[in-house]
Amino acid sequence: MRSLGEQLQSCSKVHFKNTPLQGFPELEQRLRYKLIQAVETVLGKLGEKMSVLQTVRDAVSNQVATVFQQYEQHADTIGLSASIERSSLAPSVADMLEWLQDIDRFYRNQFLKRKLLLQTIKPDNFSHMQALPQSWNRVSTQKGQELIQDTLMKVSFFMDSH
Repeated sequence: MRSLGEQLQSCSKVHFKNTPLQGFPELEQRLRYKLIQAVETVLGKLGEKMSVLQTVRDAVSNQVATVFQQYEQHADTIGLSASIERSSLAPSVADMLEWLQDIDRFYRNQFLKRKLLLQTIKPDNFSHMQALPQSWNRVSTQKGQELIQDTLMKVSFFMDSH
């Protein structure tokens, strides 16, 4: 995307009528059209990734909502002290609910940040196009990835202990 942005920017700076390419009257429009088509292809692929991310976000959110609904239905039976009680072999219900909320928040934030990034991309906004790859990667913070890995490690640890 960075390269496409640079090419579009260069195309807009060059005055084809003042170059040896002046013998090709439609060259500028054709070149611009091809570059915009390439940008739209890349944006389409990113849109597909966003669709997958939205599916994951929705699935996680639905599962978290179901778990919280189950907890709320049985909270009186479980009791507060049992909900916060943990041992070396099992986390507390409160810990597990917190882990679920952390993962849900992570996927919601990922989706929203990436959606906002894509909304800023316009074929005539060269600087945003050029910065998109770095911005896209920056959204995937190391901290967020570590959160997911740590949570899954905690869950697998407790699952292995049983």
